[in-house]
Amino acid sequence: MELLIAGLTLFISGHSIRLIAPQWRLQQIQKLGDKRWKLLFSMIAATGLALMIIGYNSARKHPHWLWLPPLWTRHLAALLTLPATVLIIASQIPGNRLQSTLRHPMYAGLALWAMAHLLANGGVHDLIFFGALLLWSVSGLWISVQRDRRLNNPAPAYLGLQRDLLTLGAGLAGWIVLTLWLHALLIGVAPLA
Repeated sequence: MELLIAGLTLFISGHSIRLIAPQWRLQQIQKLGDKRWKLLFSMIAATGLALMIIGYNSARKHPHWLWLPPLWTRHLAALLTLPATVLIIASQIPGNRLQSTLRHPMYAGLALWAMAHLLANGGVHDLIFFGALLLWSVSGLWISVQRDRRLNNPAPAYLGLQRDLLTLGAGLAGWIVLTLWLHALLIGVAPLA
């Protein structure tokens, strides 16, 4: 459980710098340079991600159950992760309608993903992992929306249906790879089995 908590701490704190200390982040970028900052940030994020995966898999071997979700919640979670994946992909493809409308689809997608996993998993480790990511993503969305309002930031430009189709196609492809292959490989659970 310690590795899981350490990974969450690294991952969430690293990704929260832009939310809670944007000026400090800019100072560090100016001081280190953009490439060195990105390298440092990537190393912290990758270490946090690796520790989360290792820690979560380790905690799953000796679970402490809070509740035992029925089997149908697993299928509901798999279904909910489809729009979650599309939202996360939408944050990376400029000009799509989801990005233009929601402004911060990454946070929305991560919140939906975490909520789906909380429905289907009932261990203490699940509550810590998915609960922390749900709280962080909802907080990140709220902070980002408030910042946009305060700074009067315009919504990202919408560049047309082609960007929407690319977003949907990439999101569906990503979901298929994650659901049918990568989830079982990394986590040891086939969501649709």
